[in-house]
Amino acid sequence: MSKGRLEAFSDGVLAIIITIMVLELRPPDDVTLEALLPLGAKVFSYVLSFVMIGIYWNNHHHLLQGARVINGQVLWANLHLLFWLSLFPFGTAWMGEHSFAAVPVAVYGVLLLAAALAYTILARILVRIQPEGSPLRDALGVRDRKGDASLLLYISGIAVAMFVPLAALGCYVLVAAIWVIPDKRIERAFTR
Repeated sequence: MSKGRLEAFSDGVLAIIITIMVLELRPPDDVTLEALLPLGAKVFSYVLSFVMIGIYWNNHHHLLQGARVINGQVLWANLHLLFWLSLFPFGTAWMGEHSFAAVPVAVYGVLLLAAALAYTILARILVRIQPEGSPLRDALGVRDRKGDASLLLYISGIAVAMFVPLAALGCYVLVAAIWVIPDKRIERAFTR
């Protein structure tokens, strides 16, 4: 399989995930602004998940842009990532439907952590199979501070979700804020 086909497949899956998430947002029966207030948790959950999917799409694109070769391990690692991302609509809907109750917020954090670990596995496999001197190998051979911070924040969020769900959401939002700017290591490697 070519790298382009892998990217196209992943783009299609991510587009479907976003579509499924937005279909969970039902308009209110009333036509007043006050009728929107009960949708606050659902809309926030959707926006957070949309941003997270967008971050994965952006960084996935950068990651594959830097890859010269892919193999069967990459295909399976990519499917592993897409599996966890495909569960985001479930976590998003459950968390929003129950106005950030403890268990749904914790489960959402588990999904975020699993996707982050799957992305890390994909990146490591891609780096390992790249030829010596490839920009991707050079870029990702250094410590991933943002990735490490993300994993720590997800674990912290999951741990506090049962006691203070809004603090857990704060951890998840902080990860999104960290990653809104794509991984600079890859961009720097391409400009050298």
